[in-house]
Amino acid sequence: MFIVVFLIMLPVALKTGDPVAAWQAGLAWCFVIGVIILLGAFVGPAIRKYTPRAAMLGTLAGISITFISMRPAFQSWEVPWIAFISLAIIMVSWMANVSLPGNVPGGLAAVVIGTAVAWIAAMLGWSGLMQPTAVGVALSQFGLRLPIPSVDVLGGLRDIGPLLVTAIPLGIYNFTEGMNNVESAEAAGDSYNLRKILLADGVGAVVGSVLGSPFPPAVYIGHPGWKAVGGRIGYSLVTGVCVGLVCFLGLVALLLAVIPLVAILPILLYIGVVIGAQAFQATPREHAPAVIFALIPNIASWGQVLVDGALNAAGTSAEKVGMTALAGSGVVYRGMELLGGGAILAGMILGAVAAFIIDRDFDRAAVYALAGAVLAFFGFIHGAKLGIGESSGVALGYLLFALICWSLARRARIAPRQV
Repeated sequence: MFIVVFLIMLPVALKTGDPVAAWQAGLAWCFVIGVIILLGAFVGPAIRKYTPRAAMLGTLAGISITFISMRPAFQSWEVPWIAFISLAIIMVSWMANVSLPGNVPGGLAAVVIGTAVAWIAAMLGWSGLMQPTAVGVALSQFGLRLPIPSVDVLGGLRDIGPLLVTAIPLGIYNFTEGMNNVESAEAAGDSYNLRKILLADGVGAVVGSVLGSPFPPAVYIGHPGWKAVGGRIGYSLVTGVCVGLVCFLGLVALLLAVIPLVAILPILLYIGVVIGAQAFQATPREHAPAVIFALIPNIASWGQVLVDGALNAAGTSAEKVGMTALAGSGVVYRGMELLGGGAILAGMILGAVAAFIIDRDFDRAAVYALAGAVLAFFGFIHGAKLGIGESSGVALGYLLFALICWSLARRARIAPRQV
């Protein structure tokens, strides 16, 4: 969402002064994402078959710990007198499986009690977190807003060239994350047809762009967490219906005005913790180092987001400050940018190489390292943008790594580890 808003639509809006043109660019971007996911549906099953589980779940754990859990954790600690109530209820009911009075669902209790505490504090004048006037303003947005098919996406596709720089990597990211999430669900005991799921995901993005949405759908992360607290297919169905009604009726602003965000954030923190734990619980014990390797690129990507955000707030950027000055302050920005580029793919490559090396399967380790060299050379991983030779230094490093593994594989006396 942030990418399409700030990297796709905002630059077009600033350049043309036309918000409609910006929206059309977002639609075109979403359409391309959908097409790439549809193509990925035909190669995803093969990639999943030959990639170690540690690599797939490890890179998901990296996403969940950083981009899903850390910001909610920071925000929760800013308002601990509400967040800790919700967090305690969630941990007791979801992690310890303790039934609440009346068998009230833990998530519902956490949100309701957290909301009640926030409004009581506001009425007593103890906190300005909740604003009654905001509720009235939000109600003014109530109304029926159904999606209408249009050809606006074609307007954006006429100038699609510059958008491909982000659309192609993000399309690959979406289908690989979808693949990893299906693997996560299977590790939790539920097997789904990956090809059908990716086809539905891709069609959703294409159809959504025709209906006016610049935001592609996704195979959502967190299956083990929702399953652990009792969520089944009915939960997903009701969630979809409720989200649809909230959007069609313009109720998003009202919900945000009535329910304090900090009462909901501990749920995201919990989901991130469960996904991170699963990466270790559902993989062979000896593959734990491979899980860590798969985590690292997402940590680097998250760190870069924080650094860029801080520099942007100060009215500057990494380029303006300079790499030498940043390094002098302990921020190895260029290395962080390269390591975190295409984080989910990079994590899968590093995790797979590590897992195969642990198993002494050096031939497969060489194959994945060679794949890393190709992906890095064209900027799909470890690069700030697409382009031939974009990360040639990293590509060379992967190539040398592959040669070392290939050489080791030729030494017959190194037997594969029995797992």
